[in-house]
Amino acid sequence: MLRALSDLFRRPRHDPAQLVFELAPPPRSATELFGRLRALGLKGFDSCRLTRNRTVMVSFSGRELRVHEAFLSAPPEVLGSIVTFACGRTRAHRAAARRVILAYPIERPPPTRRAKEHAHPNDAGLVRELERWHAEYNRQHFGSQLGTVSIRVSRRMKSRLGHYSVARAADERAEIVISRRHIRRHGWTEALHTLLHEMVHQWQDEHGHVIDHGPVFRAQARAVGITPSARRLLATGKGACEADMVSTDDTLQLRVARDG
Repeated sequence: MLRALSDLFRRPRHDPAQLVFELAPPPRSATELFGRLRALGLKGFDSCRLTRNRTVMVSFSGRELRVHEAFLSAPPEVLGSIVTFACGRTRAHRAAARRVILAYPIERPPPTRRAKEHAHPNDAGLVRELERWHAEYNRQHFGSQLGTVSIRVSRRMKSRLGHYSVARAADERAEIVISRRHIRRHGWTEALHTLLHEMVHQWQDEHGHVIDHGPVFRAQARAVGITPSARRLLATGKGACEADMVSTDDTLQLRVARDG
C-alpha cells in the first residue's frame, strides 16, 4: 500500500505531451498556426490564412480557415475554441466557443473613414423609380403612414443588397440605400423586394421598435409579403446565391462570421 501511495504522489499532474505543448513558443505564421490548430483537433480544412480585418475574427469558406493574426499569441484554450467554432457539431458548443473568441482582447487599428458616397448622376432615373415604388408600397402596405425618406443607389455597396439608416439629427431624413450591383445582377423585382424589406425597417424606426430581424420584423415582413429574415435566395445568371440584407444598426462592432 505504501508503494502504491508513493507511485501516486510521483505521478505527474499533466500529461507530458500536453505540458510540452503549453510551453511551446507561439506560432509565428499561418502554417505554424494551422499545425497547432490541427493538433487541437481541427479537421476538414486544407489551409489557414491570417487576416487583419478590424471586425471579423474567425471565418471560413470552403476548406480555408481565416484567423485574425492577433490569435497567434492566443493561449491553448482560445485556440481550442477556434477549433470548436469551426468544427463543433452542436450549436451550444459553437456558441460557447464564440464567446471565448470574442472575449479575447486584441488591439485594433482605428477605423479609416471613407468619404461619404454621393449619388451618381446616371442613377437619377433609378432613384426616381424607387421613390415612386416607395410611395406605392407605402399606400398599399402601410396605409400611407410612413414618412418621406431619402433614397439613394449605391455603386460602392457590394456585400449587401440595401440598408436603412435612421435620421441622426432633426434636420436630416432617414435614408434607404439600394445596391446598384444588386439591381444589375438580380433584376428589378428583387430590388423592389429589398426596398420593401428596408421599408419594414423604416416602419420599425417610426413606431419605436428596435431595428433588427427579430419577431417584430418577421411578423411585419409576413404581413407585407416578403421574406421574413435577413437572408434570402436570389436567382442570378449562374443559378441561386444567398445574400445578406443587413441594416446599419444590425452591424456588430466585433463579430465572428461564418461563410459558406
